[in-house]
Order: sequence, then structure tokens, then C-alpha cells
Amino acid sequence: MSDAASTYRICNIELDEKSIIRRNADIDHERRVAIFDLLEDNSYQPLGNLPGNYPGPFRLVLRMEDNRLAMDIYSAEDLSQDSKLSIIVMPLTLLRRTIKDYFHICDSYFTAIKSASPRQIETIDMARRSLHDEGSEILQDKLGDKVKMDFQTARRLFTLICVLQIR
Repeated sequence: MSDAASTYRICNIELDEKSIIRRNADIDHERRVAIFDLLEDNSYQPLGNLPGNYPGPFRLVLRMEDNRLAMDIYSAEDLSQDSKLSIIVMPLTLLRRTIKDYFHICDSYFTAIKSASPRQIETIDMARRSLHDEGSEILQDKLGDKVKMDFQTARRLFTLICVLQIR
């Protein structure tokens, strides 16, 4: 990764605590893993003009706003919540079905790992990964005119969006 490209990344990400409806150990684990993996390797470049042509890296706060996803974008240097560089808002309408199916298959997966055969678990896991990929592709497509990101970044963001959607 070149020096210029390395600035187009997320250096910190938070989920708005008021947006998280339900918590448990499994959900917190998934959230922590997704955040860790995202911060280890990501590509994230907001499109359009940012104040001062700020090139990154970026701090993000993900939250729900009237049944829409809101990504508050801040500079890495500005630790206050007062000066957003930008905000990206996306209706979750097109992701709702995928998220619902993803939750259903995750429930099946967690049930299966307790008693199913390895072959059954693998089949369910393949379906789970496929739905996760589908959600990531939708996310990349719907945000494509607002932010450029690689597939792995979209995948990890999809996981975090799911955490915000758990009821």
C-alpha cells in the first residue's frame, strides 16, 4: 500500500451505544472481531469534497437514524464529536431482507454447531457466508457514489450494521 493510498482508511470505528438495541456475549464478540479485522486492513475513501480536502485516515461512528444507517465521518486528528467532515445516510430498505435471512441462517448455524454433523454445519456455514457476501455487495453498490471501499471493508461494515439491527 502506498503512502497516499494508506490515508484512505478507517483508523477508528464506533457503534453509537444508543443504536444498539440488544446485547449478549455472542453479539459483543462478533462486534469486537469485526472492528479488529476492519482496523487491521481496510480501504475507505469518501467521495466528494471534504473540508480542507482532508485525505484521511478517518474515524467513523455508525448509528441508526430514523431506520436509516448514518455514518458520521471525522478526521483522525479531531477527537471531538463537534466537527464532522461528512455524514453518509443510507436507507436500509434494500438490505432488510438480506439482514433478516442472515439472522435466520446465523440462528440455524449456532443451533447446528451444538448437535449437527460437520457436513450439515459446513452447508449452513456456506449459506451464511453467501448471505454475508450478498449484503456486502449491496452495501458496496448502494454506497458506491458516496464512498469507495474494498469488498473486505464492506463485509466488515455489513457485520457491524447487523449488530445495529439485532432486535
